[in-house]
Amino acid sequence: MTVTLTPAQAWQGMLDGNRRFVAGQPEHPHQDVEKRHELAQGQTPMAALFGCADSRLAAEIIFDKGLGDLFVVRNAGQVLGESIVASLEYAVEVLRVPLIVVLAHDSCGAVRAAIDGTAIDAAPLPPHIWKLIAPIVPAARKVLAEKGGTTVAEIDAELVGKEHLRNTVQDLLQSSELISAAVEEGRLGIVGANYRLAEGTAVPVVTVGIDTEGNIPASEEGSA
Repeated sequence: MTVTLTPAQAWQGMLDGNRRFVAGQPEHPHQDVEKRHELAQGQTPMAALFGCADSRLAAEIIFDKGLGDLFVVRNAGQVLGESIVASLEYAVEVLRVPLIVVLAHDSCGAVRAAIDGTAIDAAPLPPHIWKLIAPIVPAARKVLAEKGGTTVAEIDAELVGKEHLRNTVQDLLQSSELISAAVEEGRLGIVGANYRLAEGTAVPVVTVGIDTEGNIPASEEGSA
């Protein structure tokens, strides 16, 4: 029998798995032959995860999940696009996931490239790469303006990453009526989290429809 999770319960399950991973005590659930056979009949993931494609962000590992637990969509810098939104809408409408996690991380190469690209004398990037990271550039410019800096060297990459994460969550809500309606109905929560590579922790930065204590109002955590 499929258990229907609330957004708060789904996020708690993600947190519990991440804590096991950080502590070096993973349970490696749902990775056996029986589960594989069961999933051949269909999937009911507990969450959708849209994250950076960085090789250090293996979603099922850092949240200690297994086959069928997460519906994962990734690209460099977790930059929204039509195929990303469509995939997440599929997870919400068809698979009925109660939670979307947008996962960024520190030392992100896409964020670094966007920061470097704001320099007047920046070397041109290959066109497809530039098109991908261009949506991150406004976050870099905002951080530079707010801190009163004048050069690329003065831009804090961590602050840019968090600003881009907030923008991504907001853009997702604005670009998808289906997803924003699911949040308004109370059946979907969104957590924008930043993964700390050295520590292994996923720290919530912005939440919509659920906060880090399991409550319903939208909130923001860990803002710079």
